[in-house]
Amino acid sequence: MIEVKSLIKRFGLKNVLAGVNFSAIPGEFVVLLGPNGAGKTTFLRILASLSRPTLGSVLVAGFKLPSEAAEVRMRLGVVSHNPLLYGDLTAEENLDFFGRLYNIHGRDSRIHEVLGLVGLSARRRDLVRTFSRGMQQRLSIARSVLHDPDVILFDEPYTGLDQDASEMLDGVLKSVAAAGRTVVMTSHDLARAEDLGTRFDVLNNGKIENSIKKQDMGTENLLAYYKRVLAG
Repeated sequence: MIEVKSLIKRFGLKNVLAGVNFSAIPGEFVVLLGPNGAGKTTFLRILASLSRPTLGSVLVAGFKLPSEAAEVRMRLGVVSHNPLLYGDLTAEENLDFFGRLYNIHGRDSRIHEVLGLVGLSARRRDLVRTFSRGMQQRLSIARSVLHDPDVILFDEPYTGLDQDASEMLDGVLKSVAAAGRTVVMTSHDLARAEDLGTRFDVLNNGKIENSIKKQDMGTENLLAYYKRVLAG
């Protein structure tokens, strides 16, 4: 579903990504770990067609970036720490706007379905600017799955959420992953990452330094694995 080979992203003379090789199959939930400044957000922005690679090959859902960006966007959902919603529209109006962009047939029933998925049916006619941070993030997830994408990218989705909102988001993310979509998420919350992910990749020094599947971790927890990789 995602195939990245020898990806380089250069800003000026600095290589932020220095030859990244990465792949994800349908149904995988990959957690991308790494220290601040490692290039995780840059990598997701390239997968989301929001930034162009300097060199290398990037395929998402069978389409090449950046030349087939329009096709990729139709098959992709993106959630970041910024919900990117319209505060003066209701939850329904926000989803209807994006549904029109994706030319979704049966839009009303699909909007009702995804609002139920994220637990916002009762607030569907409320303005988004009245929503809490956690509710906005849940609506952002509803927007990201509205068009039933093959791939969803989550960039630090827990940023700014309190404990209660984070626990609600846990359930939503598990529901999204259970639908068989390919998910790539960056997170500094290792406990939640370990609970959600099926594979853990460490991006450091511009490259994927290690990758391990959950079933291969044995008795080692994610924190110990992460520290071991960073220590070399």
